[in-house]
Amino acid sequence: MKFISTRGDAPALSFEEVVLAGLASDGGLYVPETLPTFSQAEIASWVGSSYQELAFNVIHPFIDGEIADDDLKGIIAKAYVTFRHDAIAPLVQTGHNEWVLELFQGPTLAFKDFALQFLGHLLDFILAKRNQKVVVMGATSGDTGSAAIEGCRRCENIDIFILHPYQRVSDVQRRQMTTVTADNVFNIALRGNFDDCQNMVKASFRDQSFLPDGRQLVAVNSINWARIMAQIVYYFYASLALGGPHREVSFSVPTGNFGDIFAAYLAKKMGLPIEQLVIATNSNDILHRCIANNDHSKQNLHQSLSPSMDIMVSSNFERLLFDLYDRKGAEIQRLMREFESGHMSLSDAALTDARALFSSFKLDDDDTLDLVAQMYARNGYLVDPHTAIGVAAARSERHSQETPMVCLATAHPAKFPEAVIKAAKKHTNAQLKQPSLPSHMHDLFSRTEEYRVLDDNIDEVHAYISASLVRD
Repeated sequence: MKFISTRGDAPALSFEEVVLAGLASDGGLYVPETLPTFSQAEIASWVGSSYQELAFNVIHPFIDGEIADDDLKGIIAKAYVTFRHDAIAPLVQTGHNEWVLELFQGPTLAFKDFALQFLGHLLDFILAKRNQKVVVMGATSGDTGSAAIEGCRRCENIDIFILHPYQRVSDVQRRQMTTVTADNVFNIALRGNFDDCQNMVKASFRDQSFLPDGRQLVAVNSINWARIMAQIVYYFYASLALGGPHREVSFSVPTGNFGDIFAAYLAKKMGLPIEQLVIATNSNDILHRCIANNDHSKQNLHQSLSPSMDIMVSSNFERLLFDLYDRKGAEIQRLMREFESGHMSLSDAALTDARALFSSFKLDDDDTLDLVAQMYARNGYLVDPHTAIGVAAARSERHSQETPMVCLATAHPAKFPEAVIKAAKKHTNAQLKQPSLPSHMHDLFSRTEEYRVLDDNIDEVHAYISASLVRD
């Protein structure tokens, strides 16, 4: 299988090459040249499979023989052995035909573990085979960083640098990154917002001259195709648990960078019967504005109680646009130039197609607190603010009560205790209590932190990275 750039001017790559490349040389994102599809009979044959078995079935066609089956199965087994629940992605019923898919059972308590535990072991395998050392550079709005560090900390051939927006992630999110003691892990707190971090990573991939000879950057953000690929699996898993493929299922996905819901879109294209996909956003609502009003314009970024969605440049949206514009790279280049100037609108045909694929919804902080309290009062079930937005979006935009609606729980509530405390103060009768961290993180706030605060200056960041690599 070959992978091509959304902007049409980069060479097609093999699977291993695309994992190491991350961003395409023309600035685009890689997607499969052709998407594998499964028949209803084939999907039905997977009913009762373990998560690991299902992951192999879904991922295998993308790799197309580049990694031996036994090696791939070994990578998958290592990726999910650290998850705290035997189901890996358990479902919890929270209403009539309404379900929460708990994607926070991994080591860092967020859905990013599903892709980044897999990617870490995948990179380790590929690099060892090639006898190659690389530099991982990533931007995080909170959860990607800790999951990437956890996935790469034991990799002998990787040095990892994670940029997070200074004082714009939760204390738990920050400490999960900055208390990891490993010689190959480096944390940078950038004076700016997530989009500034993300822009710096993209610029660094375009010009890697600051790296020592023989090194290259590898992406762990969702611009890396392997992350999207791994996330497709849990949509199949949830669907099969609720009667698929003989029954359609709908999904509501809290998303800022569009990667998680793009994986759902791919699952549907691959043959999974999905009735409805709901984009759930906070006040940084560029995705909702685009679907609802054809307004894909940059606006000021607002710091919210759901910081992992405080994003105004949704990188993976470009992958959807590539399909909406008949995979014409020149059109995507034109659209991205428009967006760089501050505003972008979709053609009538593309907007019609997008609205046929997705519903959208936004929720502000005040209403998010209401939903957190309401869920606990009615069900005794505590959700984090991102998940609350997904549940609210599902309830607002749902087309059919007869179709199971699955709301993605993207993080453990203990990662965002501030939101729970605020909800408790606002709703004193809800009896909300501050959520406890799992036992393996009980001492998180007593661990020593180590990170570097740097200005939003690419030369300063590159100098720090170069100096940190001198030891090698």
